Amino acid sequence: MQIPGYKELQISDIVCDYNGTIAKDGILLQETADMIKTLAGRYRVHIVTADTFGSVAEQIEGLEVELKILSSSDHTTEKRAYVEEIGAHRCAAIGNGNNDLQMLHTAALSVAVVGDEGCFVQTMMAADIVCRSGAEALALFTIPKRLAAILRK
Repeated sequence: MQIPGYKELQISDIVCDYNGTIAKDGILLQETADMIKTLAGRYRVHIVTADTFGSVAEQIEGLEVELKILSSSDHTTEKRAYVEEIGAHRCAAIGNGNNDLQMLHTAALSVAVVGDEGCFVQTMMAADIVCRSGAEALALFTIPKRLAAILRK
């Protein structure tokens, strides 16, 4: 998709932080799950998480997502490296925390979420787009012209 005055985007992968972005206290939000189902087949959706509550595998059961459980002591670097590994040039990243900042900087398109948990201010400032929820962020990809309307000059 060519966005006038911005850049060309060829997004095939969407990488989501979990807690605070698409889940609350370890529970995947229903509206987010619904959006993931809607995006299935059009995009590869990835979830990157430390799985703080130990609930992610159960919460995403039946959804077409790729799950990356973070294992290092440096989640910031690990999230960025994951985006690089799958191809940052074709990746959108969605997050809200300090440890999402490098992931958002690296991705071709970045979306910060200011939900119930809030959003780290530098992460919000690094994002191309800011949304009120993970479901709203994912909904942008259901109608790509929404992205163009936000990003064009």
